[in-house]
Amino acid sequence: MDFISELKWRGMLHDMTPGLEELLAKGNATGYVGFDPTADSLHIGNLVPVMMLVHWQRCGHNPIALVGGATGMVGDPSGKTAERQLLDVERIQHNLACQKAQLEQFLDFDGAHAARVVNNADWFKDFRFLDFIRDVGKHITVNYMTSKDSVKKRLETGMSFTEFSYQLVQGYDFYHLWKNENCMVQFGGSDQWGNITTGTELIRRMGSGQAFAVTAPLITKADGSKFGKSEGGNVWIDKSKTSAYKFYQYWINAADEDVSKYIRIFTLKSREEIESLEAEHAQDPGRRILQKALAEDITKRIHSEADLETAIAASALLFGKASKEAIEALPEAEFLSVFEGVPQATLGVDQVQSGLPIIDFLSEHTGFLASKGEARRALKENSISINKVKVNEHTTVSGEDLISGKHILVQRGKKNYFLVSCG
Repeated sequence: MDFISELKWRGMLHDMTPGLEELLAKGNATGYVGFDPTADSLHIGNLVPVMMLVHWQRCGHNPIALVGGATGMVGDPSGKTAERQLLDVERIQHNLACQKAQLEQFLDFDGAHAARVVNNADWFKDFRFLDFIRDVGKHITVNYMTSKDSVKKRLETGMSFTEFSYQLVQGYDFYHLWKNENCMVQFGGSDQWGNITTGTELIRRMGSGQAFAVTAPLITKADGSKFGKSEGGNVWIDKSKTSAYKFYQYWINAADEDVSKYIRIFTLKSREEIESLEAEHAQDPGRRILQKALAEDITKRIHSEADLETAIAASALLFGKASKEAIEALPEAEFLSVFEGVPQATLGVDQVQSGLPIIDFLSEHTGFLASKGEARRALKENSISINKVKVNEHTTVSGEDLISGKHILVQRGKKNYFLVSCG
């Protein structure tokens, strides 16, 4: 595989410094991506540079994932309109450990082109401030640093020296890896171009060497909303933050205008396979063939086959038919994730165990419907389901209806859900 060609057809190449193709023609090379530990999980926006490293390794090159134990204490101003709150050392170390474990899911750490994870705190921890500004800072002018977009955009509103210095710290990372690991290439999003090229400039001035920058375009959504965000905020890799169901649903709900782009970037499917799926999708867009292929691939790869099956079962629960047995087969966390945000009521277990007439249950006990009259009308319309099963006005709700001994799912029509929890 040719790395540059692979990025191009996948729509993952925004810019690169001249000479990279000549470097790669000589044989395998080492390249890296840096990740700052701002959270204890990566989110799907981080997957673009991760996938660049994956393709780099698949093309026979050596990947390094740098976790920023040092840069995380400074804070990257790129794309930020205000200075962010700095994290303490304990939080940074926790976040680093979590991110490192996630990075190991994507890259092969064995074999001829084994990936490695490094921490820039290892070379910064003993670097004294005066030594840094004398030995490193003298090589980069203030004029050069203020010409970067990440700085220019903040000059009017103000920027601390801490954030101003960030590009120099990241630039030194590249110099250190170039000098000690023969690392010739750094990857990142297009907003990282200024930071990365500060590194190539340091390598040129401090070491009389050459290194290369490669950036991917920042992903946008066709409707103008921010990629990687859902109603609950970031879509995280950690399923304790974003359940497998919600993760799966994010990709299933991708717009037709976006899904061809996503399936190229976030899966390892070949060009022929993707184009075949696109042709099939075009014949009947309503079947959402591309979205399903994308969601299944990425959910299984990031989580597991079992989590994918759980996500599909949870989706069927919300959008299709499901038995009480199928509902109970779902882990409780996934069940609650599906119905997060729907109206809820709480009843005592004893109340339910003793049996409640459905009309009373729907109205005065739960408040799902405003009155007994409205409950009777809804039941006559055959629009009420308990645990996905249609009920009538002669039904009694009892302990047998409790899902996992705790919950009852009430539904009116196709989309009006209500959750009763019993404690």
